[in-house]
Amino acid sequence: MSDAPPMFAGRRFRVSYDGLAADNRYSADGHRVHYAIVSGAYAGAYGEAGCEWRQVAEGIHAISWQETDGATVVHVDDFLHGHSLARFTATDGRFHRMQGTLQALPPHD
Repeated sequence: MSDAPPMFAGRRFRVSYDGLAADNRYSADGHRVHYAIVSGAYAGAYGEAGCEWRQVAEGIHAISWQETDGATVVHVDDFLHGHSLARFTATDGRFHRMQGTLQALPPHD
């Protein structure tokens, strides 16, 4: 990880996949994510977690975290073109592979 904050730091985004959408808000330093699943089978799940990230290309970051319920999440998000690729293992052991859109949202209180 670089010492400089990533381009998504301090910002909020909605990721929309087939059957699931979530809002992710990143801390100013990019080391924490506040997440809320807003639609789909896991709707209502929310929390905060430490996250790690690596820039893999200009505007593209791999970001990972473990949610408060134990679910594990890995995103490869293209912040320049609005694409998201995600993999996560839910607490029930189901492994999900998803791809969809990434949209910047207005700041949240």
